[in-house]
Amino acid sequence: MGILEVTGFSKHFGGLWAVRNFSFESKKGEILGIIGPNGAGKTTLFNLLTGFYRPDTGRAVYKGENITGLRPHELCKRGIVRTFQITQPFANLTVLENVEIGAYNRIRSDQQATQEALRILGTLGLSEMQNELASALPIGHRKNLELARALATQPEVILLDEVVAGLNTKEVDDMLEQIKGVQKEGITIIMIEHVMKAVMSLSDRIIVIHYGEKIAEGVPEEISKDAKVIEAYLGEEYAFAASK
Repeated sequence: MGILEVTGFSKHFGGLWAVRNFSFESKKGEILGIIGPNGAGKTTLFNLLTGFYRPDTGRAVYKGENITGLRPHELCKRGIVRTFQITQPFANLTVLENVEIGAYNRIRSDQQATQEALRILGTLGLSEMQNELASALPIGHRKNLELARALATQPEVILLDEVVAGLNTKEVDDMLEQIKGVQKEGITIIMIEHVMKAVMSLSDRIIVIHYGEKIAEGVPEEISKDAKVIEAYLGEEYAFAASK
């Protein structure tokens, strides 16, 4: 039994099925990658998993509890949290204050919340920027702050939405190391990503979504050679490069 099990998730907008009869299981402590073309339904799936949308059909079970239809703050209390592709910090608060807010999900003491926030900032290399306004951070540090805010809630499952999008090569490498560190803490990671270097190197398993439906699931090596995935998303050039 996985830590998170989804059965038959569907969501339509008018006549469009954004996600259709989608099922999967996420195992405790693994990194599960979700890939697919733009418009395939990946973000809709995340919105369903984190309570921003309610599914039209299907259900989600987390640690044996049916969590279908719970709101984002209710899921956060249970240990499920997400980041956003477009970072959404409290722009007029400092880096430290942003992370402290996340810490209050489980901590009531101001002093303890500050200590936890400082610990996380140190882990992610943001200590020197703790007193800067979030709005002043460059994109690489904003991505780290987004991750820090999520980690401060003390999640058991974290959903990462294109966490390396827009980063340069060094920043991508640094973020990959950060994500590996998160996994070592026993946190389950589900990640949407277009940067194949990231998703292929990090993921224990990968699910491919196309037109709202799952078309493939397997370890990275299997996915990189799957004919349906190559046709729908990766392309022949990637498949050729991956085989070399």
